[in-house]
Amino acid sequence: MLRNKPVLIPYLLLVAAMAGGLLWYQSARQPELGRVVSTGKMDVGGPFRLTDHTGNPRGDTDFRGRYMLIYFGFTFCPDVCPTTLAVMADALDKLGADAKQVVPVFITIDPERDTTKVLADYMKAFGPNFVGLTGSVAQIKDVEKKFRVYAVKRQLEGSQDKDAGYGVDHSNVLYLVGPDGKTVNFYSEAISPDDLAKDLKQKI
Repeated sequence: MLRNKPVLIPYLLLVAAMAGGLLWYQSARQPELGRVVSTGKMDVGGPFRLTDHTGNPRGDTDFRGRYMLIYFGFTFCPDVCPTTLAVMADALDKLGADAKQVVPVFITIDPERDTTKVLADYMKAFGPNFVGLTGSVAQIKDVEKKFRVYAVKRQLEGSQDKDAGYGVDHSNVLYLVGPDGKTVNFYSEAISPDDLAKDLKQKI
């Protein structure tokens, strides 16, 4: 993944937008831990209808009654995305039986390359409970907008293939959506499995 400094600006704007008046940090000196507390419902998220990694239509209403832990990324990401998904998997393992109340969801920001087949192969690395979602470019842009996701293609240096030779700069946020479909919390990708599991335990 490209990690240019300019990417930090929209990321910080994203956090500020979600935090204004609704969230505060538990510790201002340790924001990298992703320990964020909500004071109410966040105006982030919304209805979506996409296609899962098995080729079936899936929407937000299909997960009512359970929490969704959502991460936006892409399968060609070399480091941050697989690391974050592994943290999700580890945290859910630590929940034990309570993990059944949380659906881990991966929504691609690169639908042109992340087909259902690609997602199906990718999801195998993180466990059978993970749900991979893709869709048309328009569908993905719509859900990105609702969750205030920053995602921009960047041509890789030295690549002559404009289709295969690109990465995607994007914000790295985990969203916790409640059983009623409302977003209740979010976490930095830097959160540890232990801290994530602890907070999920408290929420569910």
